[in-house]
Amino acid sequence: MSATTLNLNPVIQLTKEQFYTLCATNPDTKLELNAQGELIVMSPTGGETSAWNAKLIAALVNWNEQTGLGKTFDSSGGFSLPNGAQRSPDVAWIPIEKWEALTSEEKRGFLPLCPDFVMELLSPSDSWQQGKEKMEEYRENGCRLGWLIEPKNKRVAIYRAQQAVEIVEAPDFLAGEDVLKGFKLDIAKIWS
Repeated sequence: MSATTLNLNPVIQLTKEQFYTLCATNPDTKLELNAQGELIVMSPTGGETSAWNAKLIAALVNWNEQTGLGKTFDSSGGFSLPNGAQRSPDVAWIPIEKWEALTSEEKRGFLPLCPDFVMELLSPSDSWQQGKEKMEEYRENGCRLGWLIEPKNKRVAIYRAQQAVEIVEAPDFLAGEDVLKGFKLDIAKIWS
């Protein structure tokens, strides 16, 4: 998936409500808004990346259905981060307590919080550096665990709250640690 960043600030500074309306009226276009107010337009992923992403979301959904510990979101779910960015991670999860604390109105729109867990899957055309910057933004906004997955080089950057980033090469499994208790992702399926 390639992305184009548009600086609309000289013309307009989109409010959260305007951005939500823009997304709702263009449902076939994946949009994000960064903390600087720039609009990010992302192209659809290719078949290979889409199939990998389906495996990732299915694994998390299956675990969550068994445990009932939270809510899982796909890449079409929007989050209003504390820094003002409007992001849509490839895979996201929040504890059930956070979900239940939201009003009905908040649940219908972009969630006004940062997910506790995110996964970002890089397409062959995606930038490792831009992926790292996005993951750092999640962490700075309250994400407790994040995985940046790059199938091309078989590596994963693991982001944990208040810890150094850990880069692992060609792991077979990734563990949900204390955020997703008991979750174990068979990441080797992505490499094969």
